[in-house]
Amino acid sequence: MGVNLKDIIQAKEIDLKYLSNKKIGIDAYNWTYQFLSTIRLRTGELLKDSKGRVTSHLIGLFTRTMNLLKENIKPCYVWDGKPPEFKLKTLEQREKRKHEAQIAFEKAKTIEDKMKYAQQISKLTPEMIEDANKLLDALGIPYIMAPSEGEAQISHMVKKGELWACASQDWDSLLFGSKFLVRNLSISGRKKVPRTRVFKLIKPQIIDLNENLKTLGINQKQLIIIGMLIGTDYCDGVRGYGPKKSLALVKKEKKLSKILNVVKWECDVDANEILNWFLNPNVTDEYKLEWRDINKENLMKLLIDEYDFSQERVESQIKSLLENKKNQTGLSKYF
Repeated sequence: MGVNLKDIIQAKEIDLKYLSNKKIGIDAYNWTYQFLSTIRLRTGELLKDSKGRVTSHLIGLFTRTMNLLKENIKPCYVWDGKPPEFKLKTLEQREKRKHEAQIAFEKAKTIEDKMKYAQQISKLTPEMIEDANKLLDALGIPYIMAPSEGEAQISHMVKKGELWACASQDWDSLLFGSKFLVRNLSISGRKKVPRTRVFKLIKPQIIDLNENLKTLGINQKQLIIIGMLIGTDYCDGVRGYGPKKSLALVKKEKKLSKILNVVKWECDVDANEILNWFLNPNVTDEYKLEWRDINKENLMKLLIDEYDFSQERVESQIKSLLENKKNQTGLSKYF
């Protein structure tokens, strides 16, 4: 969810090769929920192993991460930690909507309707996160447990120069100050248009924060205020204010204090508290960024022996990675 800046932010389509040799911080919760929403049987049910454990997230994580490695991209997955207190109401509302979607899913008669509601009832458990981290360990990919919001942590690391960009479908990292945001990295490729037989090509997009601020004629703090007016995870925003109207108001009044004299702020959370949170979120410098060699033995044991993955498919992915890496120095170190 989060803020929607699509109507005022300019994005450029790129090829995966553009991100080669770059360290990308990945919004792990955002990506994993996408995998849980889209990697399902035609009945709308999640994929599971022989023991009844969900594997949709592991399939998505393995396939997508291998694709990134083939392009020599260095991903770092960052998980959300404890949300700020003023986000709890939003989380409660989400749980209510999931409960309603679950009822609708069970009553749905058609496959199309089941799939529609299935994408609204995905739930990520601590066990799923633990399994995902075991997979990342086997792949040699670093992961970090953020003290609070994952996108805030990634943005902090981007500003420090330790990561190049944040990869997420949400726009929040721009409000947290990430210099670059990469969208569609988790869903690039051919995607079926809902309720049709048509497929469309989705390419990754890069969003340059400073370039957009310059084009819009605003500063970072004013972008945050625009997001607050539109609506964030912490407040629904101001009724009647979308991206363009919010931009016009911010450019006219410039400061939050003046804007609050114009609009009716009905959120339970004080506007200044939300602004200060985006400017000074809870982040940490206690982590280790290290990309290691793939541990083939552990990878095969985890995916094939533990979770019933197809040995042929896993080995095919490994072979494909080797072929992509064969001209690179130190390939023999992978296995």
